[in-house]
Amino acid sequence: MSVYQDVIIAGFGGQGVMLMGNLLAVSAMHSGLHVTYIPVYGPEMRGGTANCTVVISDQEVGSPIVKSPWTLIAMNRPSMEKFQPRVKKGGTVVFNASQVEPGLADSSRLQARGVKANDIANDLGNPRLANMVALGAYIEVTGIVPLQVVKDSLAQVIPERYHNLLPQNAQALEAGAGGIE
Repeated sequence: MSVYQDVIIAGFGGQGVMLMGNLLAVSAMHSGLHVTYIPVYGPEMRGGTANCTVVISDQEVGSPIVKSPWTLIAMNRPSMEKFQPRVKKGGTVVFNASQVEPGLADSSRLQARGVKANDIANDLGNPRLANMVALGAYIEVTGIVPLQVVKDSLAQVIPERYHNLLPQNAQALEAGAGGIE
């Protein structure tokens, strides 16, 4: 059985979208898979829109460009509205239910799963962990890589000056995996 998954991860600049994509890509490499990662920044960066594309496969990746992904992580409403229509029929959308109303999910065409990423991050004591909560939910829903590999990859992706936050990030990943609605 072959492994293939592509995902667009989208949100506002400052929500940690690029970190999510980078962590997912590194985790997939640590799992022995082939990966491409393409970040896309708007000129406004923090507060503007940001997205990235990650392609994961057990075969060499032919193209890193994905117009119609199988999966989407939407961290906010504008990202959900922009990218959800592109997701292939039967694909999966994991959305931040703290910022996206569940009624916006196209559940007739897609597997749509919400996680209250901001609320869970706030409960953990650090609102900046919403990205890790959402990624944990995505890993749980898709099973593309083991959650433990993602947690083990944190130190490689998070700058050393923030390594004191590694346990909190790992906790947020676990909370997201357990917080799917």
